[in-house]
Amino acid sequence: MRVLSARVFPILALTLATSPFLFADYTYQQTTQITGGSILHMMKMVGAFSSQARKAGEPIVSTVYLKGNRLATVNPDSIEIIDLDKETITQVDVLKKTYTVMTFDQMKQQIENARREMEKKQAEHPGSAPASNPNPDDVKVSFDVKVRKTGAEKQVSGLTGKEAILTMTMNATDQKTQQTGAMAITNDMWLVPEVPGYEQVREFHKRLAEKLASATEGLGMDFTRMLAQNPGATDALKDMGKEMQKIDGVPIQQIMRMGTTANGQPLPAASEAPLPPDNSPAMPSAGDVAKQSAASMLTSHIPFGGFGHKKQQNDQPPANQNANQQGAAQQPTSAILMESQTTVSNFSSAPVDDAHFQVPAGFKQVQPQAEKH
Repeated sequence: MRVLSARVFPILALTLATSPFLFADYTYQQTTQITGGSILHMMKMVGAFSSQARKAGEPIVSTVYLKGNRLATVNPDSIEIIDLDKETITQVDVLKKTYTVMTFDQMKQQIENARREMEKKQAEHPGSAPASNPNPDDVKVSFDVKVRKTGAEKQVSGLTGKEAILTMTMNATDQKTQQTGAMAITNDMWLVPEVPGYEQVREFHKRLAEKLASATEGLGMDFTRMLAQNPGATDALKDMGKEMQKIDGVPIQQIMRMGTTANGQPLPAASEAPLPPDNSPAMPSAGDVAKQSAASMLTSHIPFGGFGHKKQQNDQPPANQNANQQGAAQQPTSAILMESQTTVSNFSSAPVDDAHFQVPAGFKQVQPQAEKH
C-alpha cells in the first residue's frame, strides 16, 4: 500500500516555530540518489531485465513548489501534490499518463482495513500469531540516539554547511534463545544557520503532521503500544528529543545510511568512512544475455571445445590457503543496506504558478492500487 512517499516526512524536530504565519510562495530543487549499499547492487543485478531497475543509482532531480496550503513535488517521472485544505494527496504517473487521488479519510480507512485483515488472518490461523507477533516479554529492546557536531565545513549549493551526524541504533535480544539483531541509521547532515524563506517549508510540514495525526488517531498507529511493550523505548525517545535539539539550521545535504551493525555500534558516517567504489562490471542488457546464451548453445556442439580457445594452463599458482583464515579473522562489524543522498538548492521566493498544482490535461484518473480488487 503506497500512501505517502518518503518526501512527506522531513525531520519534524527541526520545526520550532509555533506562532501564526503569513503564507507565501516558495520554490527549491531537491536531488535524491541511491549512492551505495547492497540494495543498489541487487537492483543493478536485475537491471538486465527491468528498465526501471536499470535506473537505480541515477540522480532524481525534483522541483518543489509551495503555495499556501499546497505543495507539489515534480520530476520527469512523477508528480505529488499535497493539498491541506482539501486533505488530499494526488500521485501522478507522468510516464503512464494516469493519476490517483486519496483523501486523508480514505487513508484512514485503508489503514483500518489493513488492521482488520491482519486480525482476521490471526484469528483464522492462531498458531502463526506468536511467530509474527512474539511475546514482548521475550524480547529485550534497547535504543540509542546521538547527535554529534564535528566542526567540519563543506560547500554545498554555494552555501557553507556545518556537519552534524545523527546516529540511531536499535538492538533486540531474544531472552530465550539469546539471539541478537541490530538495525542502525546514520544521517550525515550539512546545515546552514538559515535560508531566507525556508521557514515556509517547515510550517507546511508542521501543518501536514498535525493533519496526519488526526487522520490516524485511534488506529493504534502511534508508539503507545510499542512503548507499553518496551518501557526502555520511553527513555530513548526522551533522549532522542534532547539530542534532536542539537540540530539547528537547515539541512542542505543529507547522506543517510541504513544497515546492520554488531555489538550495538553505530554505522559510520559517509564523511568518516566513504564507501569503496563499485567496480562491478556493468550488467548486460536482456538482448546481450540472449545473444550470449545462443552463442554458448552453438559452441557447445563444436567438438574439442570450439575454435580459438586457449588450452587450460596447469601452472597457475596455488590459491592463497590462508585467505579463508584471513577472511574469518576480519569479519565486518557493519553492513550497509542502502546509502542515499539528498541535496537541496536553488531556493526562491518568487511567485508560484497555480498550474504546478494541477494534473496535466489528458491524464486519466485511476483508483489507488490498494483499492483495486
